[in-house]
Amino acid sequence: MHTELIRTARLDLLPLRVDHAEEMSAVLSDPALHTFIGGAPLTAEQLRARYERLVTGSPDPTVSWLNWVLRRHTDDTLIGTVQATLTDRHHAEIAWIIGTPWQGHGLASEAARGLVTWLVRQYVRTITAHIHPDHAASAAVATAAGLTPTDEQHEGETVWRLSLSD
Repeated sequence: MHTELIRTARLDLLPLRVDHAEEMSAVLSDPALHTFIGGAPLTAEQLRARYERLVTGSPDPTVSWLNWVLRRHTDDTLIGTVQATLTDRHHAEIAWIIGTPWQGHGLASEAARGLVTWLVRQYVRTITAHIHPDHAASAAVATAAGLTPTDEQHEGETVWRLSLSD
């Protein structure tokens, strides 16, 4: 499976390109973005190297890495990312991140809904996300995208899931 442009009311989800690294390094530069996910902001060079790996794709032929940057329609500004890792044709694990200046406006929820809708149209039937139990904003995004929390934990995070039948 390959990425393609996904449009929502306020955003374009653009397939990730290596040349997005420079602008995205500024978007993702706030250390507060790493409170729940760990790590630290990457420099433009480090992000470029990461994007090169992501664009090349998974070395495992049974796994697809699908990555998008989020561009706001009103000003063509990149504001975050969404991603889906497919471990088989019908299961995806998703994640999202929105730069600090654009948080609190429903943009992450809109992007996650757009991603989930696209995945369902691609016949993905199980969609999961791993969310830190104290991360209320990400829980709200998952809820808006149709996922619900499970009793499962993975590395200290709650597994959220949307399961569809054929």
